[in-house]
Formats: sequence, C-alpha cells, structure tokens
Amino acid sequence: MLNFSDLKFELMMTRLSVNINKSATLRNSRGGNNPDLLQVAKDCERFGAQGITVHPRPDERHIRYDDVFELKKIVTTEFNIEGNCQEQKFVDLVLANKPEQVTLVPDVLGQLTSNHGWDTIKNQQYLQTIIKLFKEAGIRVSIFVDPVVEMVEAAATTGTDRIELYTEAYASQYQQNREAAIAPYVIAAETAQKVGLGINAGHDLDLHNLQYFARHIPGLDEVSIGHALISDALYYGLENTIQLYLRQLA
Repeated sequence: MLNFSDLKFELMMTRLSVNINKSATLRNSRGGNNPDLLQVAKDCERFGAQGITVHPRPDERHIRYDDVFELKKIVTTEFNIEGNCQEQKFVDLVLANKPEQVTLVPDVLGQLTSNHGWDTIKNQQYLQTIIKLFKEAGIRVSIFVDPVVEMVEAAATTGTDRIELYTEAYASQYQQNREAAIAPYVIAAETAQKVGLGINAGHDLDLHNLQYFARHIPGLDEVSIGHALISDALYYGLENTIQLYLRQLA
C-alpha cells in the first residue's frame, strides 16, 4: 500500500514523457512496420515512462497522422501531441484525438527540428485564440517558450496552463559552464511559478545534463525527451535506458 510519504514523493517527482518520433523515423526508413510504433509506446510505458509524446509534421517524415489515431487508442499514460498549431491539419488532428496535453511549437513549414520559443508578446492575441480552442475541448495546453522573463510573463496572459522551456541553449552550454547555462532557466521557472504556470522542459536534454537541470529548476512538472533517449537505447536497451533517465529525475 502507498503511504503518505510515497505519495508525496510521487507528486513531487518530475515526470518523463518519451518522444517516440525517432522510432517512427527508423520504421519509415525501410517501410513496413519495424519497429512497431504501437509496441514501442506500450513498452515505454511498461518500462516506467509516465507519458508518450509525438510531434507530427506535414511531410510525415516520422510520426504519421494515422499513427496519432492509433496511439490514442493504446496509450494509457499521458498522451502529449506537440506541433505547429498554425497548420490547420495539426489543429484538426489534436481536436479529433483530444490528448491529455497539446504543446504548441512555433515551427515553420519544412523545419528540421524546433529551434525557438514563441514570442508571446507579438503573438499574444493569436495564442489567446488558439489556446482557448484547445482548452474548450478539455485539453491541457503548454507552449514552447525561451527562458526570457518577459516571454514567460506574457505567456501567463495567453491562457496557457503550462510553458515548455526550450532547453537547447542550456544543453549546448552545459559542458562549458553549467552554472551560467542554467541561470536564465532558473529565473524563468521562478517567474512561471509566480504567475501560476506549470513548467515543462525539452530539447537536447540527455543523461549528461538532465539531473543537474531537474535539480535546479523549481516546480519542474515534466520533461519530454526523444532523440537522446532513443539513441541511448541503441546501446543500453530501451528498458534500461528509461530507467536511467528516471533515475536522473529522482
């Protein structure tokens, strides 16, 4: 039986959502269904992941739109669909599947990978409109934000439930000076807490930099990790890799 101290620990622990895009990329490279994306999602959950993330793009170079419908049927943890909400096909996909969370990313058509957060000041009115649409459908909303105080403060008036701190800058600077690398993220997270926003994070977090990040960011609800985790699984195996990442968050 779970006692109070165990429950408190579980509530405080940062959740791990596994982005399975790269598994889909591997499948698509040869056609067929190997690896089986649905089985990958099931196994990630069975091995301890607390969420599954997908990021479908218009060219369907990894996650296909049909994959999202099939995943919705079998994911038993938190299902997070992230992508460019300025594409109507993405909006329709999210509303049709009603995941627990949608993460809005300011990608442009053909972008290789996400590389910046929203300008929440410039796009304030647009974000208010699109976020309201998803929230009225009962979907929690998170938006990509750079670790800039003004952008976090303006995010609070968009109606979003959470921000996802875009962590590429932290990851690229971590080896040179980890204290300097994390400093703006700590300030951004403290600001988010003051204005009542939940905090997610993602992009280039890995086994080398994740623990330091998680231990220094106040109120970190969730991290979404894909490329590094799937790459590590080639060496360590998927089950062991997920356990290694969970230990960094403990």
